[in-house]
This record gives sequence, C-alpha cells and structure tokens, in this order.
Amino acid sequence: MNLKNVLPYDGQSYLVDDSDGELNWPEIAAHLAKTLPWRVETARLFGREIPVPRMTAWFGTKCYAYSGIRHEAAPLPGVLERLHARAEKLSDASYNSVLCNLYRDGRDSVGWHSDSEAILGDRPTIASLSLGATRRFQFRHRKTKETITLELKEGQWLMMVGQTQRYWLHQLPKTVAPVGCRINLTFRRMI
Repeated sequence: MNLKNVLPYDGQSYLVDDSDGELNWPEIAAHLAKTLPWRVETARLFGREIPVPRMTAWFGTKCYAYSGIRHEAAPLPGVLERLHARAEKLSDASYNSVLCNLYRDGRDSVGWHSDSEAILGDRPTIASLSLGATRRFQFRHRKTKETITLELKEGQWLMMVGQTQRYWLHQLPKTVAPVGCRINLTFRRMI
C-alpha cells in the first residue's frame, strides 16, 4: 500500500480509504449507533466539571482514565472484533482497546488534544476509523502552530504513528453547517 503522510514534519499520519465495498459502512454505523452502550460523560478540567460534547463507549482489556472520566475494562462486541482485526491488518500494529465516540450533530466535538497519556506509551500507533457523516478534522503543531485540515469521510482510517502525538494536537471542531451523525472508533494499545 502506497501511503502519503498528511503531516509535513514531526510525525506520520496516513489516510487509508477503506470504502471499496467490502464492508457495508452505513449498516455497521447504524448497528453501532443502536447497540453500543453510549453515555454522556462529565470531564473535570481546570477544577470545573464540564459535560463532554459527544457520547462515548469503551472496550478493552484495561481501564482507561482521562480528565476525571474512568472507563472500566470490557470485552469487544462481535462487530468491533471484526473492525479490530481490520485495524491491525491495515496498520500492521497490535491493539487491545477501542474508544468509541458518537457525534450526534455539528454541536458535538472534541477540542485540541493529543493522545499522549503514559498508558499509551512513548510513540503510540492509533487507528482511527470514521463512520457516518463527513466531518472536518484538524492537526495543529505544538510549536509552529501550523494547521492541517482534513475532511474525514465514511470508511476512511487515519493512522497516527511515530511522533505524531508528541508534536501535534488534533481536534474535531464544532460546525454550524447541517451535518449528520458521525461515529469515530480509535483503536489503541494500552500498556
């Protein structure tokens, strides 16, 4: 597979188009939206409790905690097992967990952050799958502030590897444009 790095320096992130028809992405997205145990979280940031503007579900062999939110270990449901195997095949990496995010409309978002918790290791590989509506996704370099904007479509994987989490922040910003539901699955290896 010939992949082009979407980052100009200090990291590697690759877009993989997986919409060749082998998997029925709209059917998978609808199934996940209906069957996963989605919940609205409250994060603790800067001493304040703030509702998280999206819904989440967590599956994996370890607990995961960030911003005052704790997800207990839980086995992957069957449909996520299949996508887990797909993520490992496409990225040539090994994963033991997945954070699922449900963005109900353009008001749901995730602000600037990096997936740089110690439990992910020094140079984590994260396989991020987009399902449902196309949404804008951005990278911003920590020092230079250069911003890279992508439009992530259904059936696209974004493989973030190497030093990406060390040097780049990323976000899925809010939008006032009418936009449908989007599900994002981020496969990761917890150590």
